[in-house]
Amino acid sequence: MMEEGPPNSSEGQQGWFAARNGSSSSSSLDLESVVQPLALNPWDVVLCISGTIISCENAIVVVVIFYTPTFRAPMFLLIGSLATADLLAGLGLILHFAFVYFIPSEAVSLLTVGLLVTSFTASVSSLLTITIDRYLSLYNALTYYSERTVTRTYIMLILTWGASICYGLLPIMGWNCLKDPSACSIVKPLTKNHLIILSVSFFMVFAVMLQLYVQICKIVCRHAHQIAVQRHFLASSHYVTTRKGIATLAVILGTFASCWLPFAIYCLLGDYSYPALYTYVTLLPATYNSMINPVIYAFRNQEIQKVLWTVCCGCFSSTMPFRSRSPSDV
Repeated sequence: MMEEGPPNSSEGQQGWFAARNGSSSSSSLDLESVVQPLALNPWDVVLCISGTIISCENAIVVVVIFYTPTFRAPMFLLIGSLATADLLAGLGLILHFAFVYFIPSEAVSLLTVGLLVTSFTASVSSLLTITIDRYLSLYNALTYYSERTVTRTYIMLILTWGASICYGLLPIMGWNCLKDPSACSIVKPLTKNHLIILSVSFFMVFAVMLQLYVQICKIVCRHAHQIAVQRHFLASSHYVTTRKGIATLAVILGTFASCWLPFAIYCLLGDYSYPALYTYVTLLPATYNSMINPVIYAFRNQEIQKVLWTVCCGCFSSTMPFRSRSPSDV
């Protein structure tokens, strides 16, 4: 997906979807590139390894949620959506590596970049839907477990995946820079304008998530104070409980920001003439977010932990009773 830097900055380095052996936008098969195999780029190897880990982690989450009938609550549907998006992102990284080095083709490059754009957009959007769900579970605690919540969840999922698929189809439908290299962004074959739209969309999602988590912190503090007053807890206990809740939210939001902000900022500031190394350095942490998501949102969930333990012990039962938990507990 990443393009080669200019000859004077990253000569000889194979970037994502870069022109092979100096070829430009021609869609014909380059026989020379077949006879002379591409030099293996260590950054692509690292991304492929990351994609393998991401795929394995999220495949476990998807299988557990899909094959456990009790995991049909809105909270688990949203976690399943996130895991599916990250699973597709991991598979996209693996397929990109395989196609670039074994089946080089411009048409295939468009398909893989479309898959990656769709999956990463769906991943970020799913994080937003989970944040919205957590906020509503606290703000409307009395009416959260209702039919309206289920309907709202399906609407958010449809919007999330509908928008993500539309973003991913843009380069496949013709909005790419294969025929106009000067319009390329730091991620070839995406155009500069397309990447700016994706980056601005990310900043909007991040701003909404930040505002929602601030509101969640306020609600958590208020609830902790009310519980402390009702049960005559000491002020120190109230402080410890509140600090623990805020620290958890800070870790969740901080992880998301540290993974995606460098790449989002570089997408706005960089252009195709910059060395490919800069793109790899900022893109790799973004992929780590899909590696960390299962740990934060799935493996910490007690119900999912119970299923995993029973599977490991060989005593899995699809009818195991679980206590339904609020998203605010996750």
